[in-house]
Amino acid sequence: MKKYLFIILLVVTNTLYAQQFISSGMIEFEERSNLHALYGNSVFGQMITEKLPKFSSSFYHFTFKDNKAVYLLDHKDAKSRTPWDDNYADDNITYSDYTTNTFTDTKFIFDNTYLLSDSLLKMKWKMVPHETRNIAGFNCRKAYTILFDSVYVFAFYTDEIMISGGPLGIHGLPGMILGITIPRMHTSWIATKLQINGVDTSIIKPPKKGKMKDYEELKAMVEKMANDRGSYFQRVIWGFLL
Repeated sequence: MKKYLFIILLVVTNTLYAQQFISSGMIEFEERSNLHALYGNSVFGQMITEKLPKFSSSFYHFTFKDNKAVYLLDHKDAKSRTPWDDNYADDNITYSDYTTNTFTDTKFIFDNTYLLSDSLLKMKWKMVPHETRNIAGFNCRKAYTILFDSVYVFAFYTDEIMISGGPLGIHGLPGMILGITIPRMHTSWIATKLQINGVDTSIIKPPKKGKMKDYEELKAMVEKMANDRGSYFQRVIWGFLL
């Protein structure tokens, strides 16, 4: 009897360990873009893509605690940098408070860094039954939403990480989003690792750098400047909105 009790206790202990729920840490994401598809098949696009690698990769850190998170660039893959890569990517910081449903961002757009604060973008998700994927060691469920009337966003999330967040401003699923694909942006964001111990959570605070700007006003300005400039500039708009 003691032998059987020991086996049952061992199984229960292992099950509880496997089903641990994580409330703080740092997740690394790889942002991967198909540059050839992004610039299109126009004459200009063909001229540009001749000088570019097909794919570019950048790595971001999503640091979270107490239902708040900050998402910022860690480094770019040197092999896939473009000739005109700017030095302002560090200015793009996304701070999200999922309790108050608000964000504070800094964004570098057309030679200026702006400071924005508003409510998180509303997202209506639909679950995709029976479709799962293992990402960074977590079994993730699939869901999708449609943004800006026509932009499909496909996501995989896990409920083992107890924050309803994701890369950029993507959020709203019952757990952490570890994988995103946006076909019209020719870009995906996939978690590569999770770090729990030794994470500097003091960086989780609203950014302060940049010119204060009304979100809707800046949105209108970006749309006007990018209008009729091709698919790449349309991606700039969507990137700003996220």
